[in-house]
Amino acid sequence: MTNPADRPFKVLGVQQIAIGGPDLDPMRHFWGQLLGIAKVGEYTSETENVIEDILQVGSGTAAVEIDLMQPVDPDASPKVDRTPLNHIGLWIDDLAAAVTWLTANGVRFTPGGIRPGAAGHDICFVHPKGNDEFPNSGQGVLIELVQAPAELIAQSPA
Repeated sequence: MTNPADRPFKVLGVQQIAIGGPDLDPMRHFWGQLLGIAKVGEYTSETENVIEDILQVGSGTAAVEIDLMQPVDPDASPKVDRTPLNHIGLWIDDLAAAVTWLTANGVRFTPGGIRPGAAGHDICFVHPKGNDEFPNSGQGVLIELVQAPAELIAQSPA
């Protein structure tokens, strides 16, 4: 059994909620126009098969992104529009330590390792499904681990 006291990292909060669909326009209408959530950026990646609007609720270190995602190619992978709740992102105080520790404790990660994300923070993903080698997973949910910025880490209780 894993001893939580040995965990070399902390989850500091929700960084983002990513929502996928076949067409950004209806999502833009609902989230932007009807709910009034401000668009603060956009991101496109052929490799990740995504066209993304980045919206934000709140401000400062309490801000949470709502990423609206449409596939560049609906027939390609990853299928960012399936499932509609694509993934959640969690702020992590020490991403490298988290990945090392979680891997040693049987957590399965998606290919790609730690890399820069759309918002400029280092990221990696916990796979939604385990396998024989790494049985621990997001239990059906893709989870993005995001390196927290220094100011958020500084605000975190010890």
